[in-house]
Amino acid sequence: MPVIKATIEYDGTDFCGFQKQPSVRTVQNELEWGLGRVFRNPTKIIGAGRTDAGVHATGQVVNFFAPEWFPLGNLRVALNSSLPIDIRIKGVEEVDDRFHARYSAKSRKYVYVVLNREVPSALLARYTWHLTGRLDIPGMRAAAEMLVGTHDFCTFGMPDKPGQSTLRDVMDIRIGRRSDLVILTIKANAFLRGMARAIVGSLVDVGRCRLAPEAILEILGARDRQAVRVIAPPRGLYLTRVEY
Repeated sequence: MPVIKATIEYDGTDFCGFQKQPSVRTVQNELEWGLGRVFRNPTKIIGAGRTDAGVHATGQVVNFFAPEWFPLGNLRVALNSSLPIDIRIKGVEEVDDRFHARYSAKSRKYVYVVLNREVPSALLARYTWHLTGRLDIPGMRAAAEMLVGTHDFCTFGMPDKPGQSTLRDVMDIRIGRRSDLVILTIKANAFLRGMARAIVGSLVDVGRCRLAPEAILEILGARDRQAVRVIAPPRGLYLTRVEY
């Protein structure tokens, strides 16, 4: 059976996260239901990242087995016809049978979008974190630089299972402004649960002059989740790219 890699996007607003759960709506539940309808058999998927409830994706990656008889050229269209409007398949390709969407990944990239102006937006309310008062971008950048590298990020997130390593390699953090939007991009080899939103919340605390940039090192070294005072809401976070 061919192994298929699919790149997907979804609006996470109405999902209880990516990972399959009983009795609630998740991205994995909907994808497996759609695949089962197309292939006429139950089909399991593996995802590159387990995004939290309310988090969006433009570049999530999954893999699954497709039956030999199904014409792969029709797969993207067939799946999109079987999925709800808030999930879309952007591309599909056949890959080596050793490919694993999660464990083969070398890095993930998340983008967080802050609407930084006095007046909130009706159109962007589901997709940004609205903050008044102009953020101090240079201060946020100075703090972000201290998080780049391999560190124990247990202050900022939790592993999938107790006892697993909380070491992560943050390869890059970029912060920029485009008109009223402040955009934070974080690239790492992998993320702990809640790590991206905890980092964003702490950097925003710096941007609002509630923390000095160097205080980020104290938070990192505290090894205590209570040291993070602000967790950014999920609606502004997007999984945008997984690299292999």
